[in-house]
Amino acid sequence: MMLSGYSLSLLEASWMTVQLAFTSLVVGLVLAMLFAGGEMSRFRLVAWPTTALVTVLRGLPELLIVLFIFFGSGQILFYITGDYVEISPFLSGVIALSLIFASYAAQTIRGAIRAVPKGQREAASALGISKSRTFFAIIVPQAVRHALPGLTNQWLVLLKDTALVSLIGVTDLLKQAQLTSAATHESFTWYATAAGVYLVITLITQKIIKIIDAKYSAQDGASKSKSPVVEGAMA
Repeated sequence: MMLSGYSLSLLEASWMTVQLAFTSLVVGLVLAMLFAGGEMSRFRLVAWPTTALVTVLRGLPELLIVLFIFFGSGQILFYITGDYVEISPFLSGVIALSLIFASYAAQTIRGAIRAVPKGQREAASALGISKSRTFFAIIVPQAVRHALPGLTNQWLVLLKDTALVSLIGVTDLLKQAQLTSAATHESFTWYATAAGVYLVITLITQKIIKIIDAKYSAQDGASKSKSPVVEGAMA
């Protein structure tokens, strides 16, 4: 049976939440790698400002960051360009959630990279493998496995934080549940439905993450009899 009325609106809002969450995840992962690289940089002019930015993002309430990006970004662009640039609520939400996610994920990624034994780099250097190839072919595959548990938890937090954008005009799952419950006076029904949708999204993504984790675990088991450095050199 075709969905209509409030159910269809809730479905559309669920799709908005999925788009918001996954877009923020992709952008946030890119920013997290940049933040992690900046904090690990040997250059103080890069490391100190990056560390300061990450510290500020981690120290502020998530809601305040969302409101600051939504209300402050247009004003900052006005000071820079002299023209008023309107930032859509969706884009503001993506920027805010990406920064929030990246500030925490950067610590996970940095720790995962440092968890890879230094001997891997030294052995790769002894074999004449370039630093860039060593990093992408040897360090990154091992670091991913270390980072997955932490990034999984941060993804779940990101998914729940999408509810914050309802305050800046994005009709996400929670916002639509609020509107529908106010119109129908059936608050429990619609909030419970929204909770069920969040749980379904969570379970699906956890299943995908388990598949990815199993893949890296299988690769790790297969490489026990052969050094990762040797495999990278032979690739």
